[in-house]
Amino acid sequence: MQRFPCPFCGLRDETEFHFAVEAGKHRPEPASEVSDRAWSRYLYINQAPKGKAREIWQHVTCGEFFLLERDTVTREITASRELGAKQ
Repeated sequence: MQRFPCPFCGLRDETEFHFAVEAGKHRPEPASEVSDRAWSRYLYINQAPKGKAREIWQHVTCGEFFLLERDTVTREITASRELGAKQ
């Protein structure tokens, strides 16, 4: 089992986390003008890069969202920080 570092709670088992979205993926707005196709693409189409990735995750235990930078091949985690925190 992999362990993820929550910037609020520390190192925890991966089962406590939920993937939210790829970092930098913007929600289509205004909602009243978004087509079904555009909304479907936003919800279901991900780049899922092989290698370095920047993602938004939620630690369901504390409820906080955070930025996780990791390598999807080696599973190495290179950064974990609060959203909006300086790099």
